[in-house]
Amino acid sequence: MTNDIDRATPSEPKGRGFAADVLDGLSRAEKRLSCVYFYDAVGSELFDEITHLPDYYPTRVETDILAAHGEEMLDGAGEDMALVEFGSGSSRKTEILLERAPRLALYAPIDVCASALEKARARLSARFPHLRVRPIVADFSRPAPLPADIADRRRIGFFPGSTIGNFTPDEARALLLAMRVLLGPGGRLIVGVDLKKDPSRLIAAYNDAHGVTAAFNLNLLARINRELGGGFDLSGFGHQAIYDERAGRIEMRLVSRRRQTAKIGGRDFAFSRGEAIHTEDCYKYGVDEFRTTASDAGWAPGRVWTDAEALFSVHELRAP
Repeated sequence: MTNDIDRATPSEPKGRGFAADVLDGLSRAEKRLSCVYFYDAVGSELFDEITHLPDYYPTRVETDILAAHGEEMLDGAGEDMALVEFGSGSSRKTEILLERAPRLALYAPIDVCASALEKARARLSARFPHLRVRPIVADFSRPAPLPADIADRRRIGFFPGSTIGNFTPDEARALLLAMRVLLGPGGRLIVGVDLKKDPSRLIAAYNDAHGVTAAFNLNLLARINRELGGGFDLSGFGHQAIYDERAGRIEMRLVSRRRQTAKIGGRDFAFSRGEAIHTEDCYKYGVDEFRTTASDAGWAPGRVWTDAEALFSVHELRAP
């Protein structure tokens, strides 16, 4: 059986394209770049490295929760069902669930990075010969109709990694609503959610001593140089991660070390010393807070699994 990669929707957010979004973001009074663009081939490899760092607890803790409770999460997943993953990356966490659902016949990972999807497809097809892997190159934040061979099945969604935290609360509700529509009546969603905790623990997770997170953040400028002929001097910018306790979010930025100018697409962008490019928000939730958000999006909150330290949570949501 073939495992075709489906390019169901444009892979760039909001249909604008990388260049247009970069020019727009850097033209604003408070400069911004979308975190979606972190994940080119280089960025995906750097993020995979981040997940193995001692201070970066989310991947390790979520993986332990999935290993302990994966059978419960996918109970009833048989040959008539498809597992649809939003923002799949390397699909390493999904492998834990697939081990615990041997009757599942179809897995549809959705991601913007075609190379990551191809690597995951090759690995999973070799490990699970009975499983049809149906990759879709797309921006999961803009859910589009699924291919017929997936849409004709009952569907379970998987959204790990607390990626939901990259969206504002209003955006998160809208995304959860769109996922509910995509998964259909009776669908389920298994979603990872990072929990609120001591700010020092959060800051350490996003500002590692090895400098991998800094390299991951700076790769966004390197990608602009590679793909758009940008003129960023990477040594002129530093990585910064802070916690806004009032908003309940980590903010990642690239801060200019000096006055400088970068040329992109024939346009000059000036930076003053200390001026920041906002690259990512990572919202944290309380368990009840997230259940309320899901309810507002039309989901019926189900079971919740957490670790002993209450660092991370995995939620089951059910569509009416």
